[in-house]
Amino acid sequence: MSAPARLTIDVWSDVMCPWCAIGYGQLSKALEQLEGEIAAEIRWHPFELNPDMPESGEEQAAHLARKYRRSAEETEAVRGQMKAIADSAGISLAWEGEGQAPPAMIWNTFSAHCLLAWALEAYGPEKQTELKLALFRAHFNQRRRIGERDVLLALAKEVGLDRAGALAALSDPAIGARVRAEERQAWDMNITGVPAMVVQGKFLIPGAQAPETYVTALRRVAERGL
Repeated sequence: MSAPARLTIDVWSDVMCPWCAIGYGQLSKALEQLEGEIAAEIRWHPFELNPDMPESGEEQAAHLARKYRRSAEETEAVRGQMKAIADSAGISLAWEGEGQAPPAMIWNTFSAHCLLAWALEAYGPEKQTELKLALFRAHFNQRRRIGERDVLLALAKEVGLDRAGALAALSDPAIGARVRAEERQAWDMNITGVPAMVVQGKFLIPGAQAPETYVTALRRVAERGL
């Protein structure tokens, strides 16, 4: 039996983006179907949906209404559709704490992207993915203030990253510059929404697709041997 084809998948996303969490869930299902056929290395790259968000954040429902000019009823309908798709992808976006859920918020995510960039450089793609998933959980399921440095440092420690290294990374201008450069790279590739997955540095799969779509796309790239 031949060895599986090895592919790199570069994912531009934001930790505030529910569709990015859903897209990863769908991609994971596709890779399960392709086990033994394709082995993928996943690397995460920054895309800020709200780069001008202040440190104080903004309540999610108010933000969506303001940004997309949706009524409360329209927003709730979109949430219902999203929840159904998330459930099918095996992704929970629901509050998992005790008692009444605190308000869902939108935060500035630049520091989170700096931490992810450092994790990839210092620990590699698997550990970076572990941190990314922890950030998703912290935001969607735990309602933690992931725009705050102390919360990011706690998350880094929770997934086994060096806290001192994480602290240094959050203050490192070189890492901040790299994040900005990768954000510009996204625009240069005409990525205007996320998730956006680039396979082998060449083939763009936009949006959160069904697992079958990922299976077909990844097989085509592997068959071309690129």
